[in-house]
Amino acid sequence: MLTPERIERLRGYLFEQQENLRQQLVGLADAAQESTVGLGNHMADDATAAFDQATVVSLRRNHSRMLADVENALQRMEDGSYGRCERCSEEIDFARLKALPATTLCMSCQRLIEL
Repeated sequence: MLTPERIERLRGYLFEQQENLRQQLVGLADAAQESTVGLGNHMADDATAAFDQATVVSLRRNHSRMLADVENALQRMEDGSYGRCERCSEEIDFARLKALPATTLCMSCQRLIEL
């Protein structure tokens, strides 16, 4: 059961995660600006720069999605729907929420989705 104390603990985890993701996105934005694709003297240098740029874009997309998930979880806390599975409406186990505070599915529904 999600007691108010547990919800506050999870809220703290989510705020911490939110701040970390925001900082990482700023760092990735800085890294994207340092791109040197096409400026090298050798094709291998350009290939490495292109690979690095693609990696940064992928990381930024993933971090943005994770940040949106965290912010959605915080919103669900505000509206009182946090801790309930979006698929079956059963309560999500506290251990799962502690491990993945932004999760929206219980273990049973997660298993079904992954099949």
